[in-house]
Amino acid sequence: MTVDSNALDLAQWDWAQIVSTTFIVLDYTIKVIAVGVVPENRRPSSSSAWLLLILFLPVVGIPLFLMLGSPYITGRREKIQEEANTRLQQGTVDIPDWPSALGVPEMFGGLVTLNRNLTYLPMVTGTDHGVRTDYEENIRVMAGAVDEADDYVDVCMYIMTADATTEPFLAALERAAARGVKIRVMFDHLGSRKYAGFRPLKRRLDAAGIDWSLMLPFQPLKGRVRRVDLRNHRKLMVVDGTRAFMGSMNMIESSYGSARNAQIGRHWHDIMVELTGPIVASLEAVFVTDWFTETGEDLTIRAYDAAERLQEREVAIGQRLTTGRGVSAERDRSGRLVTADEAKTRTAESSDRASGPSVTSGPSVTSVPSDSELNAVQVIPSGPGFRTQPNLRLFVSLVYLAQKRLRIVSPYFVPDESMLAAVITAAHRGVEIELYVSEQADQFMVDHAQSSYYEALLEAGVRIYRYPAPKVLHTKCFTVDDLCSVMGSSNMDMRSFGLNYEVSLLAYGGDITEGLHGIMDAYRSVSSELTADEWEERSWGRRWLDSAMRLTSALQ
Repeated sequence: MTVDSNALDLAQWDWAQIVSTTFIVLDYTIKVIAVGVVPENRRPSSSSAWLLLILFLPVVGIPLFLMLGSPYITGRREKIQEEANTRLQQGTVDIPDWPSALGVPEMFGGLVTLNRNLTYLPMVTGTDHGVRTDYEENIRVMAGAVDEADDYVDVCMYIMTADATTEPFLAALERAAARGVKIRVMFDHLGSRKYAGFRPLKRRLDAAGIDWSLMLPFQPLKGRVRRVDLRNHRKLMVVDGTRAFMGSMNMIESSYGSARNAQIGRHWHDIMVELTGPIVASLEAVFVTDWFTETGEDLTIRAYDAAERLQEREVAIGQRLTTGRGVSAERDRSGRLVTADEAKTRTAESSDRASGPSVTSGPSVTSVPSDSELNAVQVIPSGPGFRTQPNLRLFVSLVYLAQKRLRIVSPYFVPDESMLAAVITAAHRGVEIELYVSEQADQFMVDHAQSSYYEALLEAGVRIYRYPAPKVLHTKCFTVDDLCSVMGSSNMDMRSFGLNYEVSLLAYGGDITEGLHGIMDAYRSVSSELTADEWEERSWGRRWLDSAMRLTSALQ
């Protein structure tokens, strides 16, 4: 029996043609679907970046988009955030949008209402006890606050490790736990695990009996898998519900555990603010929500009665003073009334804490007012749990609010279209704009991505000041005229606007804005201004790399 070779060739050709045609049809089908699906509820720059990746490298782009394409959370975390928002809304229903005792201009009042509608947190009063720039001093002061704790200490840090610099703080936590203070600590898993002090930290917390939890853990072998692109970037601490710290600083040695960084003098420069008053309840609400999300332990979101609780404590001590029990009292460093015995004990406990000048050389411009003024302040939490992007809307609104001067400090300035348009428009309106960035950022891709915006900013008249390398300017803050200011953990980049859990503080009146102006003045005194002529001389290769990294930053 013979086989017709022509028929066999035709059959083989048909199968090859069928497979080839199928792949072509499938390829075009996927691309057509992507064109309709990817841009939905997404920024144009983000849509374009994802579509380019899917169209040119579908084998890579499609799986990545399915895993990381949405900037929002779903499932359990989304439900917890919704429940927290409902509780906050119900618990603050009788609180006005801003303190009636402090006159707020109408144009600013609308912004406060915006934040309230997006996050359910009102603007309340708060007392600033210092915006500090000295890295080691910040840790010493926070350790001192832990030593003065009576009931509990809640700590949330993006990066937290055990090292020589953080030793005073960890030792204070151990002392507090030993005397019965409830300690809760959270730190981001992927943010912290790459540092040598990560495992020693966990061992010390366990040995001290301190409750701790990883944020957004990625532990496949333990069945704990969270999206690797989402991070909790917040940095805050609450003590007894009456005292709080927040800002840009992580709990790690200032060169981030790198011998090479220490050798070349690369240290991170940050700010932290210490607050008392009703604003502490807002920061506590942020911590409570994060703690419940990670541990399942449902803590109470306290009402805005920090001042009343403080007053009750002082009344109780006062009663002891008048009952003939021979008790004397004095003010501790946070302004609380404590017994003399308590003050003596705490002084002894903290006497062995590290002291001396900071290793972070640079302008020392800590703002610690002698007579702290009352500020109108509002906490703005943001992140994947908020589909309305509260920090982005706040920042853009403030830029449009500026009339005379806008000063921005951001280590990673990678704005989306709305933020870039707002800044450039403000410059064309005649607003004097200053942007402070590191001369050399600590992240390669971000360094080049933010550089891609310099030309447009310089052409619009924005003055760009570069903090001298090898130091890393890690502060995140900006001021609008002399009216108000924002500080916290949020950068002005697309990651902070969409993928990171952040917390920001909006301040009006009082002394916080004035203090931040002083800090920026010090940054300016040591920074070099980038000129348009200087920037025009960069090489073609540098231009290409900047543009390429700008494209990757939009993949959200």
